[in-house]
Amino acid sequence: MSVNRGRPDRRHAARELALQALYQMHMSGATAVDVQAEFLADQDFKHADKRMFGQLLCGVAAQRESLDTMIEQYLDRKLSDLDPIELNVLRMGAYELSDSVAVPYRVVINECIELGKVFGATDGHKYVNSILDKVALNHRSVEIAAKQNSSAR
Repeated sequence: MSVNRGRPDRRHAARELALQALYQMHMSGATAVDVQAEFLADQDFKHADKRMFGQLLCGVAAQRESLDTMIEQYLDRKLSDLDPIELNVLRMGAYELSDSVAVPYRVVINECIELGKVFGATDGHKYVNSILDKVALNHRSVEIAAKQNSSAR
């Protein structure tokens, strides 16, 4: 059994909890610090990467305006017209695409699609996919080009 075998599941669980925390912040107006403290006290982090949860929650909260600007240019509607789940999935995805370059862009997008399927509206994950593909082209162009070049060989 590999040492890292459970890691992707722990990271996925951290993303799920971070999305729920971001949604709670969005709906209640609470601060990231307050929501993080509440989640750490009330949620079971046995199967989740607690550090990643904190990084996602606090990173998205701290960079919310710049993340909104980043994704707004690709939207076909106003940011305020987005479903709160899809909006926060997009923010999380944009945050990871711009700040977590160690995580492959395809992993980030796939994780966000899965979150959209589980928590979002019907077919909301398709919208998330299309927007994050465009964000990735802008923020991960070198990685995408390298992937395309290796596939062409």
